[in-house]
Amino acid sequence: MVSSRGTGPFARVHHIVRSIPAGRVMTYGQISEILDRRISAAAVGWALRQCPDDVPWHRVVASTGRCSVGERQLARLAREGVHPRKNGCIDLDAHRHHPRSEG
Repeated sequence: MVSSRGTGPFARVHHIVRSIPAGRVMTYGQISEILDRRISAAAVGWALRQCPDDVPWHRVVASTGRCSVGERQLARLAREGVHPRKNGCIDLDAHRHHPRSEG
């Protein structure tokens, strides 16, 4: 398990992802924007590959709504009431989380 403490950019990503409520999603790019693009959307993905157990990594999807991790991610989202459209992508209009800090 990776430590859940820290102040670096990955720790900030983990903090944001922990704030996403069940049944909602954010995109990698959205998280990058919240961090003033100090890290790229791709780096957000790397941060989630190394996240502590208490980080709900499955709530972060591509800008198209596609689940990067596939069936495992879709199954976790389904347990929270988030189901893909026929094309396999999450409906971002219905499920995107907009934290207050985004303005």
